[in-house]
Amino acid sequence: MDKDLKTRTKKFALEIIKLVSELPKTISGFELGKQLIRSGTSVGANYRSSQRGRSRAEFISKLSIAQEEAYESVFWLELILESEILTPERVNPCLKEANELTSIFTTMVINAKRNS
Repeated sequence: MDKDLKTRTKKFALEIIKLVSELPKTISGFELGKQLIRSGTSVGANYRSSQRGRSRAEFISKLSIAQEEAYESVFWLELILESEILTPERVNPCLKEANELTSIFTTMVINAKRNS
């Protein structure tokens, strides 16, 4: 699962980068893009960091951050979608993946806390 999630979170980050590059060059486009780039790319970075945790507590902490960043990405993607800045066809695949990653990390955090 480690290799799959490393690949999946990296692919998600790359899709977020591509999506942000398509946002209009307006104040709202820049601001939403900045926020989404930070949260969307942070998911994979924090997941990878969790895999190198020096303790169970550090592992859970980094995994929780990945969970939070995935869920924050959901928020920014919903704003882009609902404000009609980009089409649903463009946003929905990223939104679906952000929701799935949020669910995966939520389950992992719950299980890690239960097993500690």
